[in-house]
Amino acid sequence: MALVSKDTQVFSHQTRVYVEDTDAGGIVFYANYLKYMERARTEFLRSLGYDKPALFDGLQFVVRRVELVYQKPAVLDDVLDISAHLIKLSKASFDMQQNISRDGDLLVDAKVKIACISNDAKRPQAMPADIHETLKNYVC
Repeated sequence: MALVSKDTQVFSHQTRVYVEDTDAGGIVFYANYLKYMERARTEFLRSLGYDKPALFDGLQFVVRRVELVYQKPAVLDDVLDISAHLIKLSKASFDMQQNISRDGDLLVDAKVKIACISNDAKRPQAMPADIHETLKNYVC
């Protein structure tokens, strides 16, 4: 897993498809693609120095919206590349474009909106200035 290019700002994370990820036909169960994307987003934030990217200073990042198009299925033992890059940033949220591919072949195309909320009230909250400032450097 690594930031692919400072020019394109695309983060890439790899995972393998295991038996536990598949349905009875050996195809990845549709909801597991969301898990793969969550891991890539978490590793992206971790690569920026945020050890516990979901929880921080009484705040947390949560998924607000997902738009997802399944193009082709992944199957048992495939090695998947999950990309993540920021396409929009506001004070209390950010949007990411995420793709899942196998050997350069697009399997899943998604846009994900992440919101920053307070732990207590579960209401939108501005993210800490240092995180916002860091993320600003990675918007495409």
